Parts: sequence; structure tokens; C-alpha cells
Amino acid sequence: MSTVAQACEAFRILLEEQQARIAAANCEKTDFSKKEVVTVGIIDGDGIGPLIMSRAVQVLNMLLEKEIKSGSIVLKKIEGLTIENRIALGKPVPEDVLAEIKTCDVLLKGPTTTPMGGTMESANVTLRRELDLYANVRPVSIPEEGIDWVFYRENTEGEYVLGSRGIDLPGMAVDFKVTTDFGTRRIAKAAFDYAKNNGKSRVSVVTKANIMKKTDGKFTEICHQVAQDYPDISVDDWYIDIMTANLVNPAIRSGFQVVVLPNLYGDIITDEAAQLQGGVGSAGSANLGDRYAMFEAIHGSAPRMLAEGLQDYVNPASILRATVMLLRHICRQDAAQRLEQAMNRCDVTVTGDASGATCDAYMQALVQLL
Repeated sequence: MSTVAQACEAFRILLEEQQARIAAANCEKTDFSKKEVVTVGIIDGDGIGPLIMSRAVQVLNMLLEKEIKSGSIVLKKIEGLTIENRIALGKPVPEDVLAEIKTCDVLLKGPTTTPMGGTMESANVTLRRELDLYANVRPVSIPEEGIDWVFYRENTEGEYVLGSRGIDLPGMAVDFKVTTDFGTRRIAKAAFDYAKNNGKSRVSVVTKANIMKKTDGKFTEICHQVAQDYPDISVDDWYIDIMTANLVNPAIRSGFQVVVLPNLYGDIITDEAAQLQGGVGSAGSANLGDRYAMFEAIHGSAPRMLAEGLQDYVNPASILRATVMLLRHICRQDAAQRLEQAMNRCDVTVTGDASGATCDAYMQALVQLL
């Protein structure tokens, strides 16, 4: 078989897999307001993950003390999602670990390392696919500048879902991007529902539809179809390159409210937005599906900090912001508000190096406020 024929066969398999994925999607939603027992899976992750996760668990035990004692909240430690175990088994998420994860309702997860090169995909990409966590939600708030953004990034399609499944031919490499009607419609609906339920009047759609005419063109078209069901919310379009500039333009950036965008663009631009807020260590992230949800820090595992002996200066803010989002998701609004207010009032600054406070100093001040 020629290399082109082999590539065509591989592409056929990918297309059939994507059709099967959509056909098998389960849209039954979990109602946490009626759930008697909520199981929260705790995943430490790699690098600085265990250091920041221990602080998040400390906060959860404080805020949910009565419910944990009564058994209505269960904190379940999930072992085995380490880079060492994943490389040894050749699996982004080992089967036994995934089985344990699926016994939980929500996950609080530290950052996991993705090997460079090779074919092993990111543990996050695998979890988003296996748990069908289609909406990556990242809020960014800078009150003194009138900035209150919420990004809805499609989480299970785009380049990421097939990024490790490309074709390497002699003298040529080809990767794939997938956009489906089903996947786009539900992320658009999630963004517009959030806008409607939270008093927002504007949703901005960000693509590169002038170049990626089939995939991004479909994304834009379907977002506008969904917008017709929300007549009180305006919708506008931006290309990803100019949107990255808009976020640093003081003249217009405070006008943006809810932003919906495909997977890769969302990954890039939400890091930019977080940097404006105070760095990627300052923002949390939610990965939402109908059945499961995963909450995590948006930064990486930062092996450099450990190599340079800076472990005392890790910043727990991002995982704690994610904890606020988790508490809201499981309908523990009072606990979420307590943690968010304490973080907003805390005047101890962790910078990630010796120029700022230590993680322990920050946590001592935060605990006092709680």
C-alpha cells in the first residue's frame, strides 16, 4: 500500500471514530441540588501539583467540615495519574485510573505534564474526551479596569482531539482539526445560557473563519444560529489575531463580556487574559460536561520551580480559584462565596519566586480570613 493510501485509510478511521463519538454522546445532566452524596476526586498531578493541591484540600476540609463528617461530601484521592506511571504504561490516562475517576462526580486536579514529541496525548485531552467535558470555562476579572470576562472554549474538538493522530509521510506531516454541528451547538448554547442567566448582553465569537473556511466557518455559522434563540443578547465576530490585540487595548477591552471560541484559540487567548489579571497562576478553570466536571489550575506543572529550589514559593491561587468554581458547581454557594471573598481580601502576594511571599505565608493569612 502506498504512503498516500495508508494516510487515506488512517483518515477514514478518524472520521468514523468522530461520527461514533457524536452518536454515543450522553446529554443527561447531573442535578447537584438534588444529589444526596457528592464525590470529589482529588488528583495531585505532577511537578508542583501535589504542593498546591494539599492547600486546596486543606481549604475544602475547612469549608465543608460538617458535610464531610456526615458523608454528604466525599473527598476521594485518585492515585496513578503521574507522568512516571503514564510513561511506564504508555497511557495518557491508565484504564484503572479512569475507572476510579468515573466513580466521582467532579474532579479537582493539579497540573499534569505532557511529554514533548512522541504520540502520547495530554492527560487533559483524554479526560475531556472520556468524560465528555465539552465546555472549558475561564473567568477573568480586573474590577479596577471594568473587565469582567468569561471565556467558553470548546473542549472536545478542534486540533486537540486529533492532534496526536496526524499523518507523517516522507517529507510531509499532516495534522487534523474537527468541528461538528453537535459540538459547536452545545458550546454555543452553554455560552448564551450563561450570558442570559447572568445578566450579560453580549457574546463575542472568535475564530479564523476567513482562512479556516470549513471548520471555523461552521463554528461561526452555528453560533449565529444559536444566537437567534436569545434575541436580547447581541452577537459579534472577531478573528483570533485581532482579538489577541483587543484584549490589551484599553479603549475597547472592557466592553467584552462572554467569549465563545474553538479549542486551540481558547487555550491561547485565555492564558493571555489570565496574564492581564495577574498571571496564569491567578486564574482557575472549569471543564464542564453534562455528567462530570473537572476543575483545575490553568498553569502547568512548573518543573523549573522544583529544579531551582523554589517549591516554597508556589502560588496556590489558581487551584483555589478553581475550587471556588467547583463549590459553585456542586451548589455549595456559601462556601464558594467565603473562599472567594477571603482570596479577594488577602493582601499577601505570592509571585512564584523569592521576591514574593511563600505559599505557607499566603495560606496562613487566607485561613485567618476564612
